[in-house]
Amino acid sequence: MTQISSHVLDTTLGRPAAGLEVRLAVLDDSAEWRNLGAAITDEKGRVRDLLAGATLEPRRYRLSFETEAYFVRHAQPVFYPRIEVVFIVTEPREHYHVPVLLNPFGYSTYRGS
Repeated sequence: MTQISSHVLDTTLGRPAAGLEVRLAVLDDSAEWRNLGAAITDEKGRVRDLLAGATLEPRRYRLSFETEAYFVRHAQPVFYPRIEVVFIVTEPREHYHVPVLLNPFGYSTYRGS
């Protein structure tokens, strides 16, 4: 089964970013972003499959991490209220895992496994 998943770690608190909303969208043929799914990170900071039954296609996808509410809940400053990560799916049969390392003033991401 093909999936798009993520794992968010809070590097300031040194723990998974539980309770953070993550949304997935795809860029359609009319150059508009179409929402495909949303989830809340679990206690381990993970969202396992954001496709919600949609078929993975070779296209551009966007993960939006709604960080403002998370930072406010943990009494941290808000500099990046939302993080958007756009990536290209070239092989729809593969699993796409996009981890994020997060802190109030920076973040990094990479293609995981």
